[in-house]
Amino acid sequence: MANLDFIYNRKSVRQFKDIPVPKEDIVELLKAGTYAPSPKHQQNWHFVVLQNKDIINKMADIVTKNHEKIGQLAKNEKDFKRHMSTINYYTCFKHAPVVIIVYSCEYKMIEYKILKENNAPQEVLDVLVSPQSAAQGIGAAVENILLAATQMGYGSCYMTGPTHSKKEIENLIGFEKEGYELMSMISLGVAEDDTPKQPSRKPLEDVVTFID
Repeated sequence: MANLDFIYNRKSVRQFKDIPVPKEDIVELLKAGTYAPSPKHQQNWHFVVLQNKDIINKMADIVTKNHEKIGQLAKNEKDFKRHMSTINYYTCFKHAPVVIIVYSCEYKMIEYKILKENNAPQEVLDVLVSPQSAAQGIGAAVENILLAATQMGYGSCYMTGPTHSKKEIENLIGFEKEGYELMSMISLGVAEDDTPKQPSRKPLEDVVTFID
């Protein structure tokens, strides 16, 4: 049986040691990301690597302020507390020596173009885009990076929560690439000792159906 420990040992790490990650290791991880499958091989990703702690801390401040603003809009105390309880998960990247920001461009569908030019009903077009192929390609690339990081002895965490501040983050880092927008980020580094254990998974029988 194949050894799949690099999959089963992966977990979200949110505490990191103050140890830099060599550039050659970061490059190797990003290369692994680019070997992920992508719909129609469009490879609709771009990666921005941050190692400047001042920028990373400012980014965490931006996310915190926006998170609090959203929380203030809650109609009741229960929703407010539930929303604010996630703030540490949204800003834990500030503890990492490396943050990889993942960008994506539009996924081009020739079938969408053909049907739209023939006045297909909107519900038909909605079905075509509902799988969110661009996001699926990004997710595959991110997972490759996470698994490669585990194999290379690093901790990592995949985050989409901070994207509620994507415009401010884009302005902060000053990155512009026409047609691309921020999709997610990965915190990366040497994990602290005794980080929380991987949470349990649902039993396979609850999530798998065999059709003979």
